[in-house]
Amino acid sequence: MTTTTTSNSALEVRNPSDGQLVGTVSVDDRDAVNRRATQLRLAQRAWAEAGPRQRSKWLRLWRDWILTHSDELTDLLQAETGKVRPDALVETTASCEFITYYADHAEEFLADERVKTAGLLSLPKRLSKTYQPYPLVGLITPWNFPITLFLMDAAPALAAGCAVLAKPSEETPLTCARVIDGWREIGAPPVLAHVTGAGDTGAAVVDAADFVQFTGSTATGRQVALRCAEQLKPVSLELGGKDPAIVLEDADLARAVEGVAWGGLFNAGQVCISVERVYVVAAVYEEFVARLTQRVQSLTQGADAGNDVGAMVTARQVDIADRHVSEAVAAGAKVVAGGKRGAAGNYYTPTVLVDVDHTMSCMTEETFGPTIPVMCVADEEEAIRLANDSTYGLSATVWTRDRARARRVARRLEVGAVNINDVFSNLFAMTLPHSGWKASGMGARLGGADGLHKYCRVRAVTEPRLPVRARELTWYPYSAWRTAIAAKMLRAAAGRGLSQRLGQNKEHRR
Repeated sequence: MTTTTTSNSALEVRNPSDGQLVGTVSVDDRDAVNRRATQLRLAQRAWAEAGPRQRSKWLRLWRDWILTHSDELTDLLQAETGKVRPDALVETTASCEFITYYADHAEEFLADERVKTAGLLSLPKRLSKTYQPYPLVGLITPWNFPITLFLMDAAPALAAGCAVLAKPSEETPLTCARVIDGWREIGAPPVLAHVTGAGDTGAAVVDAADFVQFTGSTATGRQVALRCAEQLKPVSLELGGKDPAIVLEDADLARAVEGVAWGGLFNAGQVCISVERVYVVAAVYEEFVARLTQRVQSLTQGADAGNDVGAMVTARQVDIADRHVSEAVAAGAKVVAGGKRGAAGNYYTPTVLVDVDHTMSCMTEETFGPTIPVMCVADEEEAIRLANDSTYGLSATVWTRDRARARRVARRLEVGAVNINDVFSNLFAMTLPHSGWKASGMGARLGGADGLHKYCRVRAVTEPRLPVRARELTWYPYSAWRTAIAAKMLRAAAGRGLSQRLGQNKEHRR
């Protein structure tokens, strides 16, 4: 394990690549979580009243602090996760784009919105929507991307005017905590804090927050959803995935091989939208497998500069990857690359499996490790059917030179995102929603203005367009003539729909 709990309720964080101690952090109990939440709520009101322009200034200063400290953060991130440096740099640099995007657009997205009337009854009124931030947002993030998955949610929540209480994974608490230190070091208002601990600490955050964003396993996500439902509290969940790749006979095989290899092995396969199963049409199956095997066998693994694939964060994930491969081999699958534990540390060699099918756990359960099982299919129809044969629905990739065909296939896949001839590109497309279907979650991240509005309560406002009288026609006191006039007006307003339906029925009878 990366972390162990000491006798004085502290966590020891160890490097997954060699087991060396990286740091020790104290565990926050429920009382500590509640104290932190109270402090954040006290500061949040002024933060909301400061307005989006002022909040954006602080966000940009924070981004600049992160970029200035990127070497320090990358070193720390590597130490507590076992990532190779190129993978770690994505978090400490590219993730700042989330801050930039919401800082640049917060004022625009939070402006009052005029809404068109939909009928005669609301025609005399001016309609609008306003956005009020949730006072306290609780963020519970996993160990695979301690910075990226934190910033993806913290940036829009802070831009919206919320206070944020983060609970990073107990496996990787250090880098997220250091990024939050940066918020304090620039002198920003005290509306961002973190707590450390395991399940009990996370449960306390769920209870303390007004809105919960959880990223993690489907099993834990269900527990979070149930707790939020009991409290009638809004929640957004990004959960597990078993993302398919479909390689059609007209694919650019050179690109498909490179994309699938990187998409399946980046961050040692510990990515929510990692390529976890591949369906290749029979006409190109053998060539694809030969090329993929060669590419994966060429990769180097370790913690040194120049290595391609790093360690896995937890020993438990190594066990899962090893079990999936062992069970597949016992059921008739063949390992053509990798398939072994590392001699030391939390390593599992980059692996390609063939002769697999849906009776095997490697094709149906989330592995979250550096394994790529490849299945031969007859045609496009079988590929789509098998891709949809999953309890998960996070994302998928489609590989074909025919763009119209790719879009047609994409529309039939039961997932929240499809990358055509690419992998992971939706993750940094801030104007697109990042959502999971089926057991992969509910709600969505990002999506332009929606990614910020999710952290707000929406208020509907009506006001008269014209100078007002003492009372409306439909108000008291009732009388026969007022009722008759009101009835005619209401019938005229509601009858528009009736008239349209009658017209449709006449047309149908013809």
